[in-house]
Amino acid sequence: MPGSRTRWESRYVKSLVLSDGAVGLVAALVALKVIFGRTDLVEYVAFSLSLPTIWIIALFANRAYDRRYLFVGNDEYQRVLHSGLVLGAVIGLASYFLHLGVARGYVVIAVPIVTVYGIISRYTLRRRLHRAWAQGKCLRQVVVVGHESSVVALTRQLRHERYHGLGVVAACVPALRVGSPLASMGILVYDNIHQVSAVVGEVGADMVVVLSSPDLEGAELRRLAWSLENQKVDLMVASALFDVANSRTTIRPADGLPMLHLDHPRFTGAGRLVKNITDRVIAAIALTLLSPLLLACALIIRFGNGGGPALFRQVRVGQHRREFLIYKFRTMYTDAEDRLQELRHLNEGDGVLFKMKNDPRVTPFGRWLRRYSIDELPQLINVLKGEMSLVGPRPPLDSEVDQYPADMHRRLVVKPGLTGLWQVSGRSDLSWEESMRLDLRYVENWSLTLDVVILLRTCRLSCAVPALTDGRGRTRKRRRHQ
Repeated sequence: MPGSRTRWESRYVKSLVLSDGAVGLVAALVALKVIFGRTDLVEYVAFSLSLPTIWIIALFANRAYDRRYLFVGNDEYQRVLHSGLVLGAVIGLASYFLHLGVARGYVVIAVPIVTVYGIISRYTLRRRLHRAWAQGKCLRQVVVVGHESSVVALTRQLRHERYHGLGVVAACVPALRVGSPLASMGILVYDNIHQVSAVVGEVGADMVVVLSSPDLEGAELRRLAWSLENQKVDLMVASALFDVANSRTTIRPADGLPMLHLDHPRFTGAGRLVKNITDRVIAAIALTLLSPLLLACALIIRFGNGGGPALFRQVRVGQHRREFLIYKFRTMYTDAEDRLQELRHLNEGDGVLFKMKNDPRVTPFGRWLRRYSIDELPQLINVLKGEMSLVGPRPPLDSEVDQYPADMHRRLVVKPGLTGLWQVSGRSDLSWEESMRLDLRYVENWSLTLDVVILLRTCRLSCAVPALTDGRGRTRKRRRHQ
């Protein structure tokens, strides 16, 4: 019921406020401890007591509690980051003009802490909510309106990707064919799209999603919006655009007609420069810190399992279809390529890649390397050389690129990545088409915030890998909540 949705959303927002207040208090205490004994603490103590409130006010001013930006997407994290930048600037300017003398301690210490931990706390709360969604709890009850094929496609997608928090309970279509897939999807189906408000009241829905349909637009859609307003039910109108982030779309009225303006993705500029520099710096630091582990793995591979080279080198296709040599730890026996043809009939993949569970060509140590994704760490060398990025589409083989449909060549306009959106969205559980779609979504909607989110999710999944295997080392299918 709409009331139950309002209750859990209100509890979620209250949890955010309490979490942000706690984060502000921790940041203030850390800043006080660092500067203790170095300056007059009177102004710092007074400001510290008010920092949690100031931080919450800054988040409210940047609409970080607006429910349109919560639950899914990166807008919430971007607003927290923007709040931190604004807060630091305000503290610095206020200290300078009012001669408060608190700018250095808080701009350098407290503001970064409150921003970073603010993002982490929100990510943690969202993960908890997504787990509830995966269990069928706290879902928004949705009525989908549109033509049968579009309703079927959207319903399947929402059931496959439960992290949206939308549960389809009913559908309204202009006409229902005999033997329609809708009849077997376990939802109520009405062959009338002009009585949506009555259907909403009957099934207790709290959201209506209207798909592109000439039977329901203009004045009819406006009357539906008025009716749902009285019922306190949300209305969403789906556009024909696929996998386009909110940051690239803007509503621009033209003589009373709302026009959706679509910005082009940006492949150059300051953001890309920051990404390239950050990639190489992090790769250099990671190679230095991980050098003992990398050396140990190389020695085990070189002198174990019958010997052979420690690194596997293969030509891959990079940005703008430039070829480069990719580096990975060798996880298969040295005759793996020769044995591939005799295993072709056992291919379990649905695309151009060969996939096989319990591949006999993989060495025992190689299985361990793959389980923890350690075999991919030498690709940090490719990142350091500028051939790859930390985050991006999967680096394909030239034979794969030759079989790409025309749209898929779009993914070659950016550098391939060590990890990417498809890796944190199901990896081997995804079909070939889904993997390509996720790569295209990343290319079209890239942002620094998205890169940070993908890296955090990659770290979380890598740490969770042991829980995904049984006692005999066999990999269980990963459940996807996010």
